[in-house]
Amino acid sequence: MTAPLSSIRVIELGQLIAGPYCGQLLADFGAEVIKVEPPKVGDAMRQWGRPDVNGDPVWWDVIARGKRSITVDLRSGDGQSVLRDLVAEADVLIENFRPGTMERWGLAYETLSEINPRLIMARVSGYGQDGPYSGRAGFASVCEAMGGLRAISGYPDRPPVRVGLSLGDTMAGINAAMGVLLALEHRHKTGRGQVVDSAIYESVLSLTEALVSEFDAGGHIRQRHGSALPGIAPSNAYSTGDGREMIIGANQDSVFRHFCNVIGQPALADDPRFANHRSRGENAQELDAVITEWTRQRPSLEMLDELAAAGVPAGLAYTAEEMVEDPHFSARESVVRIVDPKRGGTLAMQNVFPRLSESPGFVRGLGPELGEDTQDVLSEILGYGATRIRALKEACAT
Repeated sequence: MTAPLSSIRVIELGQLIAGPYCGQLLADFGAEVIKVEPPKVGDAMRQWGRPDVNGDPVWWDVIARGKRSITVDLRSGDGQSVLRDLVAEADVLIENFRPGTMERWGLAYETLSEINPRLIMARVSGYGQDGPYSGRAGFASVCEAMGGLRAISGYPDRPPVRVGLSLGDTMAGINAAMGVLLALEHRHKTGRGQVVDSAIYESVLSLTEALVSEFDAGGHIRQRHGSALPGIAPSNAYSTGDGREMIIGANQDSVFRHFCNVIGQPALADDPRFANHRSRGENAQELDAVITEWTRQRPSLEMLDELAAAGVPAGLAYTAEEMVEDPHFSARESVVRIVDPKRGGTLAMQNVFPRLSESPGFVRGLGPELGEDTQDVLSEILGYGATRIRALKEACAT
């Protein structure tokens, strides 16, 4: 089966997470993604993340999976000339430099679109391509704060916490990839490319449900409430008898009645404190204490089976080890193993999502070695001769 983006060629200039994650998503669904890296050092992502048993970082193999790597010095005139030639043969260009960088290099969209009017340029940054903050450095952490996520994350008596992931970067990459797909559809109709402007803080803002509207309409400002949601109960994390953390969401009236039967307290469903959604929300702490008294005396898997049989949503807070071992992950191939020549075996990682029934994506290989495709790309795609390639290589080595 042919992946849906197999006819699309992408030039990725991005560094670290946000831009490269956009490239990962496009590569997962078949796009030819040519990653342009600085000579000698490459993308800093090659050094990020927890190491394997040999001390080598692993994250690169995931975020650069299915891509090709070439080394080009975009700060030099020769490197900029190479990029212009690549643009002439490309559908999409991804970059996540600070706004103004591409313009300083003579690589503004207006310039590149003269070379290729069909070019789609995905620009990922902390604060967007315009506005008073556009020139600021914008990592996910500070943009998550500005986008409203940090203020509502954690417990009210402690400073805001972060999710254990670079959520803002990832969301900006997802939005950039979605923008590319929308721009491709627009190009089908008009024949022209355009700029996709994906800001990290806006990507986080888009997740915040009715947070702004609740303030505008009623003056309400959401606060931090730990692992629970205000006014919704039971919906929390509960300690189990074998030291696990179980998430239980039984806040709907009919589900709560089933839950009460499972824990052997059917009368709770008719108790005025817990008889409906609002009353349970108002008495959430008291209800959570009752539930914790039940969960802390029981083994987690036994409770999970009973709750599942009764139609009560519940699950354990999985670690990576539990994901790899879980039969549901295995049955759906949610985690896939990719041949790993560097480590002499395979490397497990998340599969490609979402699943398409007729043209699914797939992982074509781990992240490439630095510049391993430079010769092929310059000769096969751009038609450079051996003399010019050798000259470029010598310039990069100095």
